[in-house]
Amino acid sequence: MKAKIIGIAALALGVIAAFLCCFGVIAHTASCERGGVRVVLDAGHGGIDGGVQGRETKIKESDVNLSIVFYLKEELKSAGIEVTLTRSSEGGLYGTTEKYFKKRDMEKRRQIIERTSPALVVSVHQNFFADRSKRGANVFYKHGDGNGELLASSILSEFRGKEGTPQTRAPLLGDYYMLNCTAYPSVIVECAFLSNPDDEALLNTEDYRREVAGRIARGILAFLLRYPA
Repeated sequence: MKAKIIGIAALALGVIAAFLCCFGVIAHTASCERGGVRVVLDAGHGGIDGGVQGRETKIKESDVNLSIVFYLKEELKSAGIEVTLTRSSEGGLYGTTEKYFKKRDMEKRRQIIERTSPALVVSVHQNFFADRSKRGANVFYKHGDGNGELLASSILSEFRGKEGTPQTRAPLLGDYYMLNCTAYPSVIVECAFLSNPDDEALLNTEDYRREVAGRIARGILAFLLRYPA
């Protein structure tokens, strides 16, 4: 039954992608000229920068981010979307751990985005807060990025109101490097709170990581359908 559901979901994503291409909705993006829409997926942190950790299991955010991004890449590629990853291994992008390694890491991510000229950028992260009761997804966009706000809303709608999903909030303004470093529509998806025991338990399962990736993918495809570049 699970395999059947996954197959139906993949088919649905493929139908959406076919609709986009057939009706020329996305024909004006630079990536479409090369045969398809291209997006950049950024798995936050990496290497010695593990991000936050789960309170109970000490699972590293960087590992969770990368796992979700791999599943998300599969979902988008099955829908005919070309995908570029800023990080495809557990390591960071800083080269060496010498002084200012974080700055070099972030600059490398910016270079990959600019070289790719994507239709959009999605950076995947996990949240952490002192109040352990906080849980659910947050999506950030930068001030003045209208398409980024629309993308954030589209993704967040796939988390909101779903059975078994904690209450999510409206998209939030964020002043972060991954939002500010490029003019392309960009969002940061904080998928869940590693400080919350329920969210942490979910994020420790491959099934939930795949589910999160599917929600983000549907949000991306819905955005591309409604708001062509």
